[in-house]
Amino acid sequence: MDKKTRLLYVDDEPAWRNIFRREISEDKRYEIKTADSGADALAVLNNWRADIVLTDLSMPGMDGIELLQHIHLLYPETFVLILTGVNSANEAVRAMKAGAYDYVLKPFDFTTLQMQLAKIIDHQQLSNQEAHEPDARFEQLIGRSPSMYQLFEGIRRIAPTNATVLIRGESGTGKELVAAAIHSRSSRCDKAFIPVNCAALTESLINSALFGHEKGAFTGADKRKAGFFEHAHGGTIFLDEIGDIPLQTQVALLRVLELGTFQRVGGIDTIQVDTRIICATNKNLEVAMREKTFREDLFYRLNVVTLNTSPLRDRAADIPLLANQFLRTSSQKHNKQIDLIAPGTLELLSAYAWPGNVRELKNAIDRAAVFSNGNTLLPEHLPPELLQAVSARHGKASAAQMTLDSTNLPEIEAAVIRRVLEDKNWNLSQAAEALGIARGTLYSKIKSYNIER
Repeated sequence: MDKKTRLLYVDDEPAWRNIFRREISEDKRYEIKTADSGADALAVLNNWRADIVLTDLSMPGMDGIELLQHIHLLYPETFVLILTGVNSANEAVRAMKAGAYDYVLKPFDFTTLQMQLAKIIDHQQLSNQEAHEPDARFEQLIGRSPSMYQLFEGIRRIAPTNATVLIRGESGTGKELVAAAIHSRSSRCDKAFIPVNCAALTESLINSALFGHEKGAFTGADKRKAGFFEHAHGGTIFLDEIGDIPLQTQVALLRVLELGTFQRVGGIDTIQVDTRIICATNKNLEVAMREKTFREDLFYRLNVVTLNTSPLRDRAADIPLLANQFLRTSSQKHNKQIDLIAPGTLELLSAYAWPGNVRELKNAIDRAAVFSNGNTLLPEHLPPELLQAVSARHGKASAAQMTLDSTNLPEIEAAVIRRVLEDKNWNLSQAAEALGIARGTLYSKIKSYNIER
């Protein structure tokens, strides 16, 4: 018999809990439990792992968004649907950014709700089929947030085609991994995948690097050399930071896109290639066109299909998945046995803005693994600049105090204080100012937490 999908319905109104149970229990595909508060829901999940949680947004005590955040930290494989009234649309959008799969307006139509549940179940089944590890892995990409599922679906759709693809997103969001996933799922997967960082090539060398050169084309060209496009014949070339290429190269690239031909630097022979082109940029190409630094005709040739990679701050639900994956890699690299990330550490990682995105998270976990001396990654192992940034982001209240209000984890506050004291060379006045508390309060906390120099 097929495994039933476990649903947990959370609502402080008994009438809605009864209506939900009555309507859904007729469908034998589901196993149902209800909870009357966020705290009750967490208690249920501790003993009964739900596949999908449906939670009301407005509840006394722990509201739906706070419950959502706890679920993503503790049970990242669980999907969350937010239930909200028509007048709370802005809060529903906030819930989506916090990692909710979707929201449903109350009073809801059960036919529509059943369709939403079926859609989530389809995603779960597809994720289970493609997962290489307990996390949600798609090729080398990891994530369970709605924006990542949209990205995965986009890759699935366009990979079998030969369409030119433009990947847009901030630095560090995994644009090269997206390009590699497209190539891996294409009919060209048995041919070369050639990644090229255009920003790393000087204007004098980029044409030679991309298109090759003939012997004697310039000083030092002592023999004919094939370029990246020739090496990528039959396969895929990935041009990262396409917004940085000079105008002269843009003309040559436009010709490759339109005709599939080019000439080597210093050559007269026309070379034909069959190469799929995938480009990426973290720049606003529309602004570059207005400033005449990027050709309009090239933009429209590149912009056939666009995929967007989301910044990590907009998909905080993926942070625990990514952090645990990076920890496994770092533990092996540094010959350590670090099995766990403390809840307080995850709270701090989720509260940080991650301007460097996934790349910065990977580096932070790698550094923390180096400083860890046990089997658990603690807040004190995190980079001090991360702890201070979280503190500053939340209005000079310590990062620890921000999370202590809801999670009662004093070790976080102790870790933040210890890091700031070390950074200020144990100057209590400077440390108190950095933490936004009085010097006497800081002294009391040092004694309370037994923090020693």
